[in-house]
Amino acid sequence: MGDTALVLGAGGITGVGWEIGMLYGLAEAGVDVTGAELVVGSSAGSVVAAQITSGRIGLPQLYERQLVRPDGELPANLGPAAVFRFARAALTSRTPEEYGRKLGRVALAGGTEQEAARREVIAGRLVSHEWPRRRLRITAVAADSGELRIFDPESGVDLVDAVAASCAVPGVWPAVTVEGRRWIDGGVHSPANAQLAAGYDRVLVLAPLALGGGPLDSPRTQVAALAAAGARVELITPDSAARRSFGRNSLEPSRRAPAARAGRAQAASHAATVAELWA
Repeated sequence: MGDTALVLGAGGITGVGWEIGMLYGLAEAGVDVTGAELVVGSSAGSVVAAQITSGRIGLPQLYERQLVRPDGELPANLGPAAVFRFARAALTSRTPEEYGRKLGRVALAGGTEQEAARREVIAGRLVSHEWPRRRLRITAVAADSGELRIFDPESGVDLVDAVAASCAVPGVWPAVTVEGRRWIDGGVHSPANAQLAAGYDRVLVLAPLALGGGPLDSPRTQVAALAAAGARVELITPDSAARRSFGRNSLEPSRRAPAARAGRAQAASHAATVAELWA
């Protein structure tokens, strides 16, 4: 199918910062992986994927954007009640689709009051609102059925809508209306969705959320499956310093800059391994 794939996982606004910092740090070390033949983005990863494939901004400028005041972002918090609903849904679901349906009901109960405002935030994050001429796959989950949907340049769906859907955290942000259906966060199906890189020879996975849970495969499990199928795969998750930089709320805009700096610093310890993979 192809040679190189870059998978960017879910993880809130701190995940956005960490992934961009990691990509910039790798590039500083001489390993620019943003030219991968396939780029997969889920939730936070969809924001990063859309930007690095746009062709309109380089990693230095993209990194600097993470360090400025996050004006235009809406603060949010995945509070204890929402975390409890997530955990209960995971423990009582046998498949990712069943889990998605349960969280879909949570999202739909919140109505659509903030949908337009949230879309405006996502539009402000992106440097281009046009799909690139690249293999870009953005994930979302149908709120009614729990099925995984892949948005790509051939889907006919607006890029901003695709990214907004992929970032629609149930219980925090409203489900996003696309093609008459409501869609929620792509990370609801999997923290990384690395299975979408099946068939590629060399795969790099950046996963701000390292764990799965309940019916959801962890990034490590998905990476092992790719390797078992013959791919060379490298998985990078946040180190202890990066996790501290995230704070207790991955949706807090003020934590984006510390997360980006932590990702850039962590990249140095992975540059040699990634260079070997990408060579």
